[in-house]
Amino acid sequence: MLKQPSPFPNLSAAGRELAPRLAEYENDPDAIVLGVALAGVPVAREVANFLHAPLDLILIRRLLVGDGVGVHICAVNVAGSTFFDDEIALAETPSTPLDHFLSEAIEGLGQREQLCRRGRAPIVVTGRTVIVVDCGIRTGSTMQVAARAVRAIEPKRMIGAVPVSSREGYQIIAPLFDDLICLMQPEEFVNAGRWYSDFRRAEDDRVGELLA
Repeated sequence: MLKQPSPFPNLSAAGRELAPRLAEYENDPDAIVLGVALAGVPVAREVANFLHAPLDLILIRRLLVGDGVGVHICAVNVAGSTFFDDEIALAETPSTPLDHFLSEAIEGLGQREQLCRRGRAPIVVTGRTVIVVDCGIRTGSTMQVAARAVRAIEPKRMIGAVPVSSREGYQIIAPLFDDLICLMQPEEFVNAGRWYSDFRRAEDDRVGELLA
């Protein structure tokens, strides 16, 4: 049964409500929780605490617009390792405006990773049960990017988990995961922030505190 639609007090409270739905992974040595930065991190922290599982981040840098509607070509940092969509070709010596843009964007993603993760060593994702947590799903574009990056690392299982989703977004994202957990799907979604009384998120320089 889905939760009746009403706003969560804040992101952490939503994580505490979401966590018991993932109880089958409690104390599972293969399980790892990845929070999609930024708003997914406080939710993911509560899930990781409940499951006694390691917590890390997914950082997304959208670079180019793809051919399909709402499709973005991205660089994604998953638990300390950066992956690029196949369409990204990085030049060893940038010469064109596009080359310089991509080079600077990738460098910026690396700096952001260091700021958020505070130099933590990368976590092994391959062969593990990976639980990808975000604050919500509207169009599904963010979870699509996250799922694509994590799937490329060949996890044993990939579970998606969000407190709230639009009905259309849920239908788009569910096939990308082995399981997709969602507490509620309001008929009128609007946006994720609509479903939190307090939607404040930690900035990059405070995300490391949540990981700790």
